[in-house]
Amino acid sequence: MSTNDSLAARARAGDAEAFAELYRQVYQDLYRFALYTLKNPQDAEDAVGDAVADAFASIKKLRDAGAFRPWIFRILSNKCRRKLKEYLRKTRELPEEIPWDGKELFENYAVRSAFFALDSQDRLILSLHLFAGYTSREIGRELNMNENTVRSRESRALKKLADMLKE
Repeated sequence: MSTNDSLAARARAGDAEAFAELYRQVYQDLYRFALYTLKNPQDAEDAVGDAVADAFASIKKLRDAGAFRPWIFRILSNKCRRKLKEYLRKTRELPEEIPWDGKELFENYAVRSAFFALDSQDRLILSLHLFAGYTSREIGRELNMNENTVRSRESRALKKLADMLKE
């Protein structure tokens, strides 16, 4: 049994310190995933916080101790999807004067624009692979897709990105 499997087993048994250590190992990847999905630092922090709270409350439901990372990412992915649906229902007026410092606003604008122009499923696959470090097999398992389909979609999405950035 690996260290992470042991930590997950202890966390399932109610050891808060073991859960905290597992969380420390995945926090940055969770936040990165949420930030690229939601495009808003505060909402990303909220989604991660909600996902971790839910994971802690339901850690006893984790069947496979070795599957903590995919399990908590699935919880976060669901939180992000709900938040994106909220975005569609909300409408706000922009203030007349929006503060900005030019440099930060346009930094990596083309890459971000191209990324968010992709289909949501393609963005999710790329995010899970590039930002969270999942393999195509793990992504396929999480999204109920064949791993070859995941690799094909990822390849097509990367080609789309490259084509959009050439324009």
